[in-house]
Amino acid sequence: MPRRNRHGLNTPRLTPSWRGRFVAGAAVALVGLLICFGLQTFGNRVTAVEAAPPSNDAGNSRFPGNLPISQLTEDEAIVHALNRLGYGPQPGEVERIKQMGLETWIAQQLHPEKIDDSALTARLDNLPAPQMTAQALLAQYPQPDAAAKRLGITVAEYRKHMDDLAHPPQGTHPAPSALPQEVLNELAQSKLLRAIYSQRQLEQQLTDFWFNHFNVFAYKDLDLWLLAPYERDAIRPHALGKFRDLLESTAKSPAMLFYLDNYLSADPRAFAPKHASPAKHTPPPKHSAPSHALPPLGGKRGLNENYGRELMELHTLGVDGGYTQQDVIEVARCFTGWTITDPRVNPQFYFDERLHDPDPKRVLGKKFHAGGIKDGEQVLDLLSKNPRTAHHISLELAQHFVSDTPPEPLVARMAKAYQKSNGDLREVMRAMIYSPEFWSREAYRAKVKTPFELVASTARTLGADVDDAMPLVGWVGRIGEPLYQYLQPTGYSDKAGAWVNTGALLNRLNFAITLASNRVAGSGVQLPPLLGTESAGDPYQALDRAVGVFLAGQVSDASRATLEKESADPQVLGAKLAAPVRQANLGVITGLVLGTPEFQHK
Repeated sequence: MPRRNRHGLNTPRLTPSWRGRFVAGAAVALVGLLICFGLQTFGNRVTAVEAAPPSNDAGNSRFPGNLPISQLTEDEAIVHALNRLGYGPQPGEVERIKQMGLETWIAQQLHPEKIDDSALTARLDNLPAPQMTAQALLAQYPQPDAAAKRLGITVAEYRKHMDDLAHPPQGTHPAPSALPQEVLNELAQSKLLRAIYSQRQLEQQLTDFWFNHFNVFAYKDLDLWLLAPYERDAIRPHALGKFRDLLESTAKSPAMLFYLDNYLSADPRAFAPKHASPAKHTPPPKHSAPSHALPPLGGKRGLNENYGRELMELHTLGVDGGYTQQDVIEVARCFTGWTITDPRVNPQFYFDERLHDPDPKRVLGKKFHAGGIKDGEQVLDLLSKNPRTAHHISLELAQHFVSDTPPEPLVARMAKAYQKSNGDLREVMRAMIYSPEFWSREAYRAKVKTPFELVASTARTLGADVDDAMPLVGWVGRIGEPLYQYLQPTGYSDKAGAWVNTGALLNRLNFAITLASNRVAGSGVQLPPLLGTESAGDPYQALDRAVGVFLAGQVSDASRATLEKESADPQVLGAKLAAPVRQANLGVITGLVLGTPEFQHK
């Protein structure tokens, strides 16, 4: 018998064993399609989708303004923009953008500060941690060893105390968790809710892109408490600003200083009994702490090259950027003294003149001897203006937004915009969006969605009402991308090869069916308003409606055949063998459609 779930929808009482057998069978077919078509086309184009040829008015005449669209229909172009510049369409969004005009929507996205996002703000109010300072986070979510010491108990006793507060006797409201993990949980939920509900879709895409570009690992030392202000204050405000400002804000962020250990980097001579002062006195920089507040120098240490290397290899010039190992050393010398004050209570960047190497340096053939903090700042100037940086940044943006292997003329055009605008990232994005390569047939559905993009886009296309995003965050990790937890400084990959394996693809299909079937706690989905109440009695009508709603009516013959075969399963039809159909399982049919290569790509 049907039962009414917590969202008020009737769903069949399906046994776990049946679900497992059915999903496994459907997965074999759909994963076969994903691998067959995906491995051949990721980074190029989705040849599995036989797109209808553009009609006579599918060229620029369909799009008033200057967007160079000639190979996509109007609906395709809007869906393409929503998938690439955001996290996919919500119900009714394609029609809404048709009414306002695609170019108008893009102009708004390029200026997110002008978009009202108050509805998102209301959803984030229950997640205070991402809005707090590092000082407040360290106080409210203390390290267990420090908290236990203050209470005079062991760490194990403190953890048990926290667990007891989180799981009180029945009838008692649980206390908010004060364990540090709650900071990461809330930050990940906030990130996902922004992707699902923000009207500033491009800003969310770029914030995620730049976080991976300037990656920091959550579990490195104090970074768990520093991630929220890092993404909020160092990255998001500069996502469409000047690259030079973004570069400096990340360089001076305590999160980056901890992650790449630059806070420890020092001139080894600083610890000598009679460390010679610079010949020329330089006034204390604005970020320096007052002399009476300076902490002890700490244990003897020397030059750390981590940040200098990643600054050139990943953040600016690129791995083939023309620098040498000696350049790495010289850059590291320029950044000695860039450290953190009061790290365990109120972490803040400051420049410690005592730790700085005062001697001249030479980077990429240019001599640096400004002294003090200016040595590092002038390196940032030099690198941000370098043509190799313009190319590297443009290439990575094009790989994220256009193709795993973007055309070189597009990258060159973007790099030219970078140089002409002095590193204005808004202008680089504008150059990309107003290039015909972005709107080409080859770019359409040519990239695979990352796990984060997949979960966000699935929730958006289903119009999910998310009360508790933590189960969805868990699915992002289960599919392969635990948020803020990539250890290496490269960040998560934009390329399909990182996400194409049988286990991950099985989890993608499992997730689609689970969410569409209203079995993800904290998220509600109502399919009848999307597919029509009458479709529940006709599985083929339900399938046609799902393909039309979620795939814009575009599906390959191979995917269609697989969908029709799996949708005819007696369990999906709510019938036994040849018995009459009782009710088609809209959740499973929808999940199967969302598991096709056509939806897994963007």
